[in-house]
Amino acid sequence: MKNTNKTALITGASRGLGFELANALADQGWNLIINGRNAKKLLAAQQHLAKKTKVEAISGDVIDEIHLLQFPDRLASFNGIDLVVNNASTLGASPLPKLLDFPIERIHTVFHTNVIAPLSLLQKISPFINEEAVIINVSSDAAIHAYEGWGGYGSSKAALDHLTQTLAKENPQWHIYAVDPGDMQTTMHQEAFPGEDISDRPLPEKTVAGFLFLVEKKIESGRYISAELIAKHLAPFT
Repeated sequence: MKNTNKTALITGASRGLGFELANALADQGWNLIINGRNAKKLLAAQQHLAKKTKVEAISGDVIDEIHLLQFPDRLASFNGIDLVVNNASTLGASPLPKLLDFPIERIHTVFHTNVIAPLSLLQKISPFINEEAVIINVSSDAAIHAYEGWGGYGSSKAALDHLTQTLAKENPQWHIYAVDPGDMQTTMHQEAFPGEDISDRPLPEKTVAGFLFLVEKKIESGRYISAELIAKHLAPFT
C-alpha cells in the first residue's frame, strides 16, 4: 500500500466522477475522506478504496449542516487536507423542467446543494486546509451555455463558478479551480435524459486525468475544461 501522506476530501464519492477520482488518488497512495448520500453505496466505495489506502467515509447529505459539522471532528487523524473536491451536486428534478415550471422548493435544494454546501464545507474545514492545497469545485458546460431545461442546474453552477473565482482572489495561498468534466455516462446524466441511450458519452474515469493534472501541476487558479487539459497537456503522452 502506497502512502504519500497527502489527504483528499471528496464529496459525492460513492459513484461516478467522485468515486473514479478517489480511486485514482488511492492508486497514488493518497489518504481519503469521502462523502455520499447513499450509505450503502458509500460503504461499498469505502471497502474498495480501503484495499489501497486509509479511508474515512462520512455518509450524509451536504445540505445538512449537522452532517458537515462531522468533517472537522474526523480530520484529527489526518495531517491536514491537501485537496478538496466539491463534487456532490443535484439536478433538482428529472426530467428537467423549464424554469417557469421548476418547483421553487426544488430550486432551493439545487442552489443549496450546488452552491451553498460547497462554501459551508470550506468554511468548516478551512483551518485544516494546508498551504498550497488544491480546491476543485466541479462545474458544468451548462454554467456558461444556456440549454432548455438546464436553467436551474446551470445557473447554480454559474454561481459556483463565480464563488470559485472570488475564493481564489481572497485565498491566494491555495490553488482554486472550477472544472467542467464534460458529458459523462453517470447516473445523474442519465437522470437528465430519462429513457435515452447515453452510452455514447465517455465514462467518468476518462475525465479524471484532467483533474489529476491540476492537482499535480498547480497551475493558475481559474476555470478549466477537463477534456481541454487532457488534449493540451496529456494527450501526447497517453
